Amino acid sequence: MPVNAALRDYLLSRRSVGPAFLREPGPNEDELAQMLTIATRVPDHGKLTPWRLVVIAGNDRIAAGEALAEIARQNNPELDAESLEIERQRFLPMPLTIGVLSAPQEHPKVPAFEQLLSAGNVAFNLVHAAHAMGYAASWVTRWFTFDEAAAAMLGAGPGERFVGFVHIGTPTIVPEDRPRPALETIVRKWSGGNR
Repeated sequence: MPVNAALRDYLLSRRSVGPAFLREPGPNEDELAQMLTIATRVPDHGKLTPWRLVVIAGNDRIAAGEALAEIARQNNPELDAESLEIERQRFLPMPLTIGVLSAPQEHPKVPAFEQLLSAGNVAFNLVHAAHAMGYAASWVTRWFTFDEAAAAMLGAGPGERFVGFVHIGTPTIVPEDRPRPALETIVRKWSGGNR
């Protein structure tokens, strides 16, 4: 295969854009369908499709935030008005959020951990798809990723859990690169089992 210089250069420079810097416009229906198609082209041993996606867009962003604020208040009645407002804004101002769920299937040859990794690949492919289509994205986890009541309210079924939420929109900033680890500190060559 020939070198794909554009793809290589993109991968060498890819940066997330924080949710606070993602604004309208978001992807239209056709663009979203293409993003979801790209997102789900991931390794999937056994063709189990061990993941699902939940799209939160339009006025549903406000309703989801209101429901999160109520769950947060039930979890901690001492929360002040400012903290509750933060919860109401969890899916704003970005125009689109996609929750990625790990939905493992029973299989004698495909452990649940491998299926979880496949779901993580869906989330990261979704980030790549957004960038490839001229948008920006940020893959985050928040308390509601791990809270059972909040996760269920957002669409998690029995035995499912969110691997995160991918916020997508038009970037209002050009993100600066951050320091990356030096390869010599994180890579070693295997040699006869010596450590």
